[in-house]
Amino acid sequence: MTNWNAKWIRPQTDMGDVCPVFEKDFEAAQPPVSAVLRITALGVYEAKLNDQRVGDFVLAPGWTSYEHRLQYQEYDVTGLLTAHNRLAVTVGKGWYRSPLPGWQTAYTRQAAHKTAGLLAELTLTFADGSAQTVCSDESWTVSESGVRFSEIYDGETYDASFFTEDKRPAAVFDGPFHTLIPQQGEEIREQERISPVSVFTTPAGETVVDFGQEVTGYVELSLTADAGQRVHLSHAEVLDRDGNFYTENYRSAKAEYLYICRGGFQTYKPKMTFFGFRYIRVDEFPGGPACARAENFTAIAVHSDMKRTGRLRCSDALLNRLFDNIVWGQKGNFLDVPTDCPQRDERLGWTGDAQVFTRTACLNFDAERFFTKWLADMSADQKPDGQLCHVIPAVLDDPDSSAAWGDAAAVCPWEVYLAYGNRELLRDQFDCMKKWVRYITAHTADENLWTGGTHYGDWLGLDAPVGSYKGSSREDFIASAFYAHSTELVIKAGRALGEDVTEFEALSARIHAAFRKTYPEYRTQTECVLAAHFGLTDDPQAAADQLAQMIRACGTKLQTGFVGTPYLLHVLSDYGYETLAWDLLLRREYPSWLYPVTKGATTVWEHWDGIMEDGSFWSRDMNSFNHYAYGAVADWVYNAAAGIRTVEEAPGYAKVRIAPHPDSRLDWLSADLDTRRGHIRSCWKKQDGLWRFEIDTPVEAEITIAGKTQTVGRGSYIFYAPVKEAL
Repeated sequence: MTNWNAKWIRPQTDMGDVCPVFEKDFEAAQPPVSAVLRITALGVYEAKLNDQRVGDFVLAPGWTSYEHRLQYQEYDVTGLLTAHNRLAVTVGKGWYRSPLPGWQTAYTRQAAHKTAGLLAELTLTFADGSAQTVCSDESWTVSESGVRFSEIYDGETYDASFFTEDKRPAAVFDGPFHTLIPQQGEEIREQERISPVSVFTTPAGETVVDFGQEVTGYVELSLTADAGQRVHLSHAEVLDRDGNFYTENYRSAKAEYLYICRGGFQTYKPKMTFFGFRYIRVDEFPGGPACARAENFTAIAVHSDMKRTGRLRCSDALLNRLFDNIVWGQKGNFLDVPTDCPQRDERLGWTGDAQVFTRTACLNFDAERFFTKWLADMSADQKPDGQLCHVIPAVLDDPDSSAAWGDAAAVCPWEVYLAYGNRELLRDQFDCMKKWVRYITAHTADENLWTGGTHYGDWLGLDAPVGSYKGSSREDFIASAFYAHSTELVIKAGRALGEDVTEFEALSARIHAAFRKTYPEYRTQTECVLAAHFGLTDDPQAAADQLAQMIRACGTKLQTGFVGTPYLLHVLSDYGYETLAWDLLLRREYPSWLYPVTKGATTVWEHWDGIMEDGSFWSRDMNSFNHYAYGAVADWVYNAAAGIRTVEEAPGYAKVRIAPHPDSRLDWLSADLDTRRGHIRSCWKKQDGLWRFEIDTPVEAEITIAGKTQTVGRGSYIFYAPVKEAL
């Protein structure tokens, strides 16, 4: 733990919904050669030095498992100092004090009794080697800020005309020091700025602004107004089939933004919250909502500051829109933790969503630091017996863990390791991985299987019985399959780390034997997928054959849910059904990846038919239009269509395998990937009745074209094959 001279401070009395602002006036003893502000908060903060914002971190200090880990940040503020200075820090509720999730849990009840807190330490260093320190303590003042209300779900109210001279001494309290850690994850920052596509009046007579793209973030206002006039905005993802503003799927999240104007021209954006939206409704505006103009509004996308590393493009416009939707879905939900959705009264770090998407996430963006921080929270929140909450940070009352959700403990670290070759991350998570497998071993009704638990099953599987969210795949089948899979990943991780894994090797052999004896036949598409992909059958080709037959028997449609869909196309292409895999990817009718695109989707949906053919909605209460999980199909496009795969024995793309699977329905496809070892490119295009393959590799590569394999060194290569041979 780093030593601090600063003290934790808070308001002397509870300010309710109002966000407090802590202030300290001080003189610089002499011009400093450097000045560093070290700071964190219980809540989220915005710091200003001499009215200039400190840093670009939005919603700092971010969201961690606060009981165990609280990040602090360090900022170089040398350029902001003068002789006479004022440091002001506004602290909002954020994830620490907002009532989340949107239903009652122990965490929700505790949030109501938490207090805002600030810890800040500014160190000025002078040319002669001396230093001056300004620390949070009882000499600071605290007062009400213009942020009159701010919560994660319900939004924010800001009064630009608010002013008070009622500043009182801050109270020192015994805040947490043992949980403090330096900034570990990526900072959350403002990214794209998006102008409206249109401002229009709905059939219901409401003024609505369309930004043309669903984003996670907030709206910046720019307008001229009189003091006391109000701008009131509501947020939505979609319009209903009549073209009216629709928010029922936000459930209890109000997602409102109220701005009370000062006089003159002004620009403002929320400080302490975020929204998931494409549309805003102008409920109040100076002169009336009809006076609102496009130039008054700019949507600002906010997400973890990850570098873009992967890009997919092809000759099909709908597929390109799908590729864009997957990227936007990741950006919108990778806001410090991998959330399920950014709009309704949830926005939680669901482990099941994360584990199916980790590979895609690490292809699209450099997500190593992002996952390092989130996985450390997972280890911190893991119970002594290995049990894991369904969400990380753990804010739900989970008596049990679910298969495929808890298995994120094994899947995510392994996928991040394959992407970046970081053994330290794998080592840091290895105990968590082992504890998870041992938890299953200790909590099953039948030895060497995982039976008798409470699970999400093949969540949202299209073969679900009427009235159920769970597909028809047997829950014990899924649980036992993931038991086997996680055990195998522990073995692989242990070998990579040089650890003794004989215990798990013996366990794996017993699980496989028990699985094959207990489940000799497969009843659903997902069961076929898991048996083949996890190596749980003596004859994976037969499982793939059965899968293909099932798909064709129902009209070339997928029936899989959250568990089976991520691996579906992989199994098909791995066992000779490349064309069928392409059939599913290119399908435009429901159910398919492209159906939402035909309905105007700009992110990936929670349900294949979130908006049904007749324009009605799949459901009112669980129908997110920004839910990244099904975007995991992008890893098949990178890995199979373009053919770029990591080599387990040489992680981080120290070596690479490239085996493209083109389809004649496309004229061309290109995948670009920036790795730790350099740039990889795999492109195929039609040329004079042939496939022309263009491949760039920065490392030794094993390239397979039309069934012929060769090993090449670093360089650029061109190959040809007849179109019929390449399919």
